[in-house]
Amino acid sequence: MTTLTGRLRIGGQTIPRKYVPVLVTAGLFVAMFAAGSVRYEAFGTGQVILNVFVDNAFLLVVAVGMTFVILTGGIDLSVGSVVALSTMLAAVLLRDGWPVVAVIGLVLVVGAVLGLGMGAIVHYFEIQPFIVTLAGMFLARGLCYTIATDSIPITDPSFTAFAQATIPLGGELWITPSVVAGLVVVVVAAYVLHYTRLGRNVYAIGGSEQSALLMGLPVARTKIAVYTISGFCSALGGLLLSFYMLSGYGLHAVGMELDAIAAVVIGGTLLTGGSGYLLGTVLGVLVLGLIQTIISFEGTLSSWWTKIFIGALLFVFILLQRLISARRTGARST
Repeated sequence: MTTLTGRLRIGGQTIPRKYVPVLVTAGLFVAMFAAGSVRYEAFGTGQVILNVFVDNAFLLVVAVGMTFVILTGGIDLSVGSVVALSTMLAAVLLRDGWPVVAVIGLVLVVGAVLGLGMGAIVHYFEIQPFIVTLAGMFLARGLCYTIATDSIPITDPSFTAFAQATIPLGGELWITPSVVAGLVVVVVAAYVLHYTRLGRNVYAIGGSEQSALLMGLPVARTKIAVYTISGFCSALGGLLLSFYMLSGYGLHAVGMELDAIAAVVIGGTLLTGGSGYLLGTVLGVLVLGLIQTIISFEGTLSSWWTKIFIGALLFVFILLQRLISARRTGARST
């Protein structure tokens, strides 16, 4: 039952409508894990969930940056290319003898500067984010091939030691340092979005940029900031992918921008902006990772079924968003 206050009544419990997509994603994740546990031997263990984090830590970080952008009503198609560029920069600089700390710092700065530049063009030249970040996507991917056309292995001892390290959690459970880095990014980003002025401005601009301007909010600064955050997260995601792959390659992360957008949308963030939670993005990444894990356990399905399932889920969640937005508008008009 729907109320005029934008709440949903289920089984005597009143749930704010804005939480419904996140709850649906959480329910989907639990249902998928339960079904996998029933169907496959050794699936229903804690390490399976932890492996999803291990295999998708870089995507989680990239999706966090994408969440900031989509919450303002924008989009960033450059993230996959910036990830690949980051792996290339890390690999070639380490090969040339640069210290690891300097390489990490430079890569993060390059990613943030690229994001800042795209954000400035989006706002000051009033060009659609789709076009600007599409240009950024081609620019970053092209820069990869000016560095090298082949894969560059990473053999630096400190880098490889970090990449191969594991953190025991008791019993047979373990994670990698990349997972810790990803979760730290999630916690910091959640704090920024929900407890700082920047976060409130992000939601306000996504709700209505014109209203935000009339209220005197720093729209320009905020829009540039979210693209800078996305660029920084893409660069950090590239570093985590470098740890995961121990190589830099211009073809790394092809299509990752679509995976990041899918994770954010499946997590319940509205593509039009103004509504969404980072917890939903985390759940979206877990759902995508669990789909890959189930297909791997099945063994007889092509990896392309991952894309088919993700596409079907996107249709479902976009329709869900449309229904929620339409009913919310109808309730307000009533």
